[in-house]
Amino acid sequence: MLTCMEPALDIAQSAASTDPDVGLRAVASLRALTERLEIVQVENARKLGWISTPCAPGSSRLSARKPLPRSSTGSLARPG
Repeated sequence: MLTCMEPALDIAQSAASTDPDVGLRAVASLRALTERLEIVQVENARKLGWISTPCAPGSSRLSARKPLPRSSTGSLARPG
């Protein structure tokens, strides 16, 4: 059985299994890991001033993200 403590590579390999029980459990583990990583990175972005408003109840995290400004060359410019 997969746990959230297993290395991500082991979980990713399990996701490619031909056994649907193993594969679907791995997919669920990857989804949970992705959620946790997104929370960490959104918190990091807020600390650095990249995101100024927290999510409102009922809105998605994606809608609360502040887009990065573009530089004159069209590439993303980091604030500060």
